[in-house]
Amino acid sequence: MTITLSLFGIYRNFDASGQIKLEVDDNATVADVRLALLAYAQSNWPEFPIGLAAKSAFASQTSLLRDGDRLPSDGLMAVLPPVSGG
Repeated sequence: MTITLSLFGIYRNFDASGQIKLEVDDNATVADVRLALLAYAQSNWPEFPIGLAAKSAFASQTSLLRDGDRLPSDGLMAVLPPVSGG
């Protein structure tokens, strides 16, 4: 399955297009996308902070997703880095 992952926040510093494609198994979960993102980042973004993918949230077009959730059937997801501030 091909996941089109929209990038937000600091992720845009690594890919200005704002989007990458990841390949995962058809029965993959969000945890598998997290691992695929980490592998992609380590191969393509030398300045990628270790631990960022583990702290980031993933979402479909309608809701936040947990690691054990199945992937959206349309393959469209977003990765949201942790934020802080007030």
